[in-house]
Amino acid sequence: MNIALIGATGFVGAALLNELLSRGHQVRALQRDPAKLAARPGLEARAVDVLSDKDLAAHFAGVEVVVSAYNAGWTNPQLHDDFLRGSEAIAAAARAAGVRLLVVGGAGSLFVAPGQQLVDSPAFPAEWKSGALAARELLNRLRADTSTLNWSFVSPAIHLEPGERSGHYRLGGEQPVVDAEGHSRISAADLAVAIVDEVETPRHRRQRFTAAY
Repeated sequence: MNIALIGATGFVGAALLNELLSRGHQVRALQRDPAKLAARPGLEARAVDVLSDKDLAAHFAGVEVVVSAYNAGWTNPQLHDDFLRGSEAIAAAARAAGVRLLVVGGAGSLFVAPGQQLVDSPAFPAEWKSGALAARELLNRLRADTSTLNWSFVSPAIHLEPGERSGHYRLGGEQPVVDAEGHSRISAADLAVAIVDEVETPRHRRQRFTAAY
């Protein structure tokens, strides 16, 4: 498949790039600084800033799916607003181009108790809260979208870690997937497996899903 990937140098984005290329997909990486990506077979890197590009939809021409692992920068004091502005631009461009959109969000909007999302828990780390709130708002906006945009939103496990690719994971919906010890965790490499499986075989049209061991 021809796939546009946003955020290919990030923690999840880099794992996604490896997984997509290893399966033989053609990847168009849209980056503020494409020089950060080494040349690889199947990879086309373009210089694109989703916050300022006036014709983002043109970069989606000829692709079948847009995978957004967009991050406005964890140290960015405007993280919340920039994430939403960039994510809205990506969604609008995907809508205009008529392509499917898969968004990598956060675990903060998963429900850990009736009526309570993880981001609202007292122990939720303050340094991640702004990004988690922005990702939750994006999910709410996607759900309220009345257009024909074909979107999916993936929330990782609560603990997203470095680690080897095992190829194994379990899927869930609105609550975290936990193991026998009650832990919700997955490696970035295996989250990428779950996401690329969804790219290849869509099962969550206009839905959120989550993946963990």
